[in-house]
Amino acid sequence: MIPANFTYHKATSVKEAIALAETHGEEAKYMSGGHSLLPMMKLRFATPEHIIDISKIEGLSYIKEEGDVLKIGALTTQTEMEHNANIKENYPIFSDAIKLTADPSVRNVGTIGGNIAHGDAANDQPALMLAMRATVVAEGTDGQKTIPIDEFFQGFYMTALEPSDVLVEIQVPKAKKGSGGAYNKVERKVGDYATAGVAVHLALNSDGVCQEVGIALTNVSAVPMRLDRGEELLLGKKITDDLIEQVGVMASEDCEPTSDLRGSEAYKRSIVNTITKRMIRLALERAQH
Repeated sequence: MIPANFTYHKATSVKEAIALAETHGEEAKYMSGGHSLLPMMKLRFATPEHIIDISKIEGLSYIKEEGDVLKIGALTTQTEMEHNANIKENYPIFSDAIKLTADPSVRNVGTIGGNIAHGDAANDQPALMLAMRATVVAEGTDGQKTIPIDEFFQGFYMTALEPSDVLVEIQVPKAKKGSGGAYNKVERKVGDYATAGVAVHLALNSDGVCQEVGIALTNVSAVPMRLDRGEELLLGKKITDDLIEQVGVMASEDCEPTSDLRGSEAYKRSIVNTITKRMIRLALERAQH
């Protein structure tokens, strides 16, 4: 289908984008890569009267470590992350997710900020952000603000961003010795949204005790979902096969999938159980080595 008519605006700065959004109000939508918004417009699930293209704003594409934080500019593309030496070496969880995200043509223009700001529980990056306990930095009419990731996803395609807010940066704790992460999903075909996916981040102390843990699920609830019970079970303990089995069961019980074209509810719960256990084991292996 063809999208409904709209007026196109190209912003050259964050302040200009915010001003345009303020002017056109609820009828305006930001677009960076466009791979989340445009398909919805073609299906008439979204019919904004004004599109504000922020893809060419300078200064929002970068990957850098400052102090104890990894900072990623919101307009950094999936491809830029895929080929970044630091990401490949120290943050394999990102590499896991990026290679499963759509196809190269999408990754070449799709941005990490757009992936997160869209608020879609089926996207891959939101679960990573939850597992790694990220912070989102946004800029709006009142200046910049930081939003803990656990407060960011608020409902079906709903986030903590105000209508005129521009997501400008994602911050995650810097990788350290004894930490490791992993992500995987089951999909019907290459490039599809996840039938179900799981992101895990762990940090161990010198005795092998779990000091940090994040477990998050993709596309098995209305919002990207943190597995609270599983995290609580692993924290402060040496991770054993028995504990991993228990967390897998918890994940299958606590997720909220619905039956659809990608599978039945029971099938999705079974997938979540299996992938959760596999990703804990892989994250544990990476943390140990």
